[in-house]
Amino acid sequence: MTQLSSPAVTTDAPTSPSLWRNGDFLRFWLGETVSLLGTQVTNLALPLTAIGAFGATDEQVGLLRFLQLVPYLGLALPIGVWTDRSRRRPVMLGANLVRLVLLGLVPLLYWWHLLNLPLLMVITCTVGIASVVFDVSWMSYVPVLVKSPDHYVEASAKMGASSSTADVAGPGLAGVLVSALGAPMAVVVDSCSYAVSVVSLLLIRTPEPRPEPVAERHLWRELKDGLGWVLHDRVLRALALIGFCCNFSMITVWTMFLLYGTHDLHLGSTTLGAVFATASVGGLVGALISRKVIARFPLGRVYLVAQSALLLGPSLIPAAGGPRPVMIGIFVLSFFTTYLGLGVAGVIIVSLRQAVTPQSMMGRMTAAFRTLLFGGGALGGLCAGLLTGQFGARTALTVASAASATVVIGLLLSPVSRLGTLPAGPRQAAANH
Repeated sequence: MTQLSSPAVTTDAPTSPSLWRNGDFLRFWLGETVSLLGTQVTNLALPLTAIGAFGATDEQVGLLRFLQLVPYLGLALPIGVWTDRSRRRPVMLGANLVRLVLLGLVPLLYWWHLLNLPLLMVITCTVGIASVVFDVSWMSYVPVLVKSPDHYVEASAKMGASSSTADVAGPGLAGVLVSALGAPMAVVVDSCSYAVSVVSLLLIRTPEPRPEPVAERHLWRELKDGLGWVLHDRVLRALALIGFCCNFSMITVWTMFLLYGTHDLHLGSTTLGAVFATASVGGLVGALISRKVIARFPLGRVYLVAQSALLLGPSLIPAAGGPRPVMIGIFVLSFFTTYLGLGVAGVIIVSLRQAVTPQSMMGRMTAAFRTLLFGGGALGGLCAGLLTGQFGARTALTVASAASATVVIGLLLSPVSRLGTLPAGPRQAAANH
């Protein structure tokens, strides 16, 4: 989701009292919610396919996770420039069709005995590229549907609730499907979810304005402008740098725990899915309470507490001991704390990005954030595999949780933690934008 305020996306129609009356937003929201659910299934099914079907090592599982996210590092910025030049809905349709076909091929290739680990990694990376295209586009497209700045927090909260709902239902569903069908066959659920998203996009009737023509286009200058817009704004810069650390922490811990639970504790896919599903209720709770909490307390203080919970939650995992039910309960509590913080902080972060960025810069701003945030996740997945393979999962989790906790110092120094409310309106981009 991204900010809107330019004449290209405003309307003379009266502001509706709620997005519940915005049919096109609701269609998009439904499609995105279903596709997020499918993505959660794949996030668990792909590494379990690598482990179960091909005997992947810790390092190979980390590499698989890295390849899923690394396209954000190299492609998000140029794709952001492209989406600022294009209508977003056709781009999103194409990206979802690519993901639908590729993930649908995974169970078919496995069934025909044509799937191997290198091919699975190629498919994973290509799906990651399509995900970059979609993510950069939809965050710039939602303002076209939302129309009013008064609905930024509401839209952010609804999309956050969708993400959290998928976090809750997805891992549990994935665990059941992997147990019942096998990991490769479970991936078909994600393929079907993208079909739902394609239909929802086709049903949207809100006209999308054509981007304003610019006399000269310079790719590298526009890339520099987008990254500079984020790094030169003190609020956006702080959000991006802390977000990089948070994503690095979350993906590192998630991947290490998956390896720890599978190899060291011998937890089944159903149990792993149940841990993630139960803990993810925290994210749903965070998204649902975020609007009331933000309305009652200073914005920066809420951000500080929420992000601190996200960063400190992993410290419980390596400390877990005792009988297996107690250990599993501590694992759930750890991830619950992390997801609760993410649910609240996510609404604040998206709303702040909306509030300070003009529409003409939206795609590039989103791309810069995607590069930094998912780049952190990609590096986290790679480091998780390498550290686990070198030191063992429990020692690696101890190192990762300690590193995550030190980021709280940066939070305390962040200008975002001192904000009282959202800024009144977007800052102006330079004239050449």
